[in-house]
Amino acid sequence: MTEILKNKIIKVCNEKIEKKGTNVGLSFYAFFANKNDNPVLLMEAATWWIQTHKLDHFEKAVKIKKMIEDNL
Repeated sequence: MTEILKNKIIKVCNEKIEKKGTNVGLSFYAFFANKNDNPVLLMEAATWWIQTHKLDHFEKAVKIKKMIEDNL
């Protein structure tokens, strides 16, 4: 996973956790604007989320952040 995507995921997770608490869930779409302005990065996130880790549509932000920090 690229550093750009890792940094984006951690930033979004931190923002969501700060606003809604440690129980907040999100999907990989949370890391992108409503319009598809970066399809390569979106596919990278989708591949990591769906194919590599077989995660549910919604996962806890704290779980995703830890996975990224642990380089999973």
